[in-house]
Amino acid sequence: MDILITGSVAYDYLMTFPGQFKEHILPDQLESISLSFLVDSLNRRRGGIAANIAYNLALLGVRAKVFATIGEDYKEDRDWLESQGVDTSAMTIIPDTFTASFFVTTDNVNAQIASFYPGAMAHAAELSLKDLDGRPPDLVIVSPNDPTAMNQYIAECKHLKWPYIYDPSQQVVRVDGETLREGIEGALSLFANNYEFSLIKKKTGMNLDDIKKQVGFVVITKGKNGASIYLEDMEYHIPAVPTENIVDPTGGGDAFRGGFLAGYSRGWDWEICGRIGSLAATICLESDGPQGHSYKRENFIARYHQHFEDFEQLNEIIYI
Repeated sequence: MDILITGSVAYDYLMTFPGQFKEHILPDQLESISLSFLVDSLNRRRGGIAANIAYNLALLGVRAKVFATIGEDYKEDRDWLESQGVDTSAMTIIPDTFTASFFVTTDNVNAQIASFYPGAMAHAAELSLKDLDGRPPDLVIVSPNDPTAMNQYIAECKHLKWPYIYDPSQQVVRVDGETLREGIEGALSLFANNYEFSLIKKKTGMNLDDIKKQVGFVVITKGKNGASIYLEDMEYHIPAVPTENIVDPTGGGDAFRGGFLAGYSRGWDWEICGRIGSLAATICLESDGPQGHSYKRENFIARYHQHFEDFEQLNEIIYI
């Protein structure tokens, strides 16, 4: 399956705060909130949702193409992604512009406060799926990006009759209910975390049953409570793979998507897809940064078998 991933390519600036944010937030003064947190560390890591998903797919032997805008400062890291098995041929460099940047501070209970500078991503709507070279993709992922670009790519997928997965995640707070409805209606699938899904329901006025009527399947990630996969008449609960060592929660959802799609692209059943996603997410959480982890596929399969059965299907990824 040829997968095209649209969305952000960014640098993640990761900071840690030794206390808990909630201890410093006064609910009765939220209208005038003014806080500054002294952090213990600052690290810059490769990130961006499209790049993160593609990287996790590459770890499991699936070469996906990233369709995105980047700054001139990303040239070296673009070469690195290519060397890891990601197709970067559809990344476009915007001259005299920095790559998008994500600034996130994590406290000692893994709560996060973040902000995002779009940089080159603000030019994403200048690209068109209609200009892609080669054969059409089998699946397009519309993940968080410049909102105008996301709307454009959805419209182009519908016009070209290309199946797409709608993954608005971080942009749910930015767009209105009508825009979310437009993305959902006609999508192959909707991906969101539990909180984002609650916002989607509130903004669109749609409930889970309404959404299931519009898409082929819905995937909702729920952190330590695993994930749920909903079809029209079926539901699968996927447990989280346990970890005692969360190094950084950034990118866990993207890793889940990459793992899930690695199974989905091979036509594996829903539970196996979800379980691969669950393990991929846990491995990411145990690493520093959303692209800071790597593994041999044999080791991934061995760890999978500590928790799940796959009837030897996963062995296929070793021989790619």
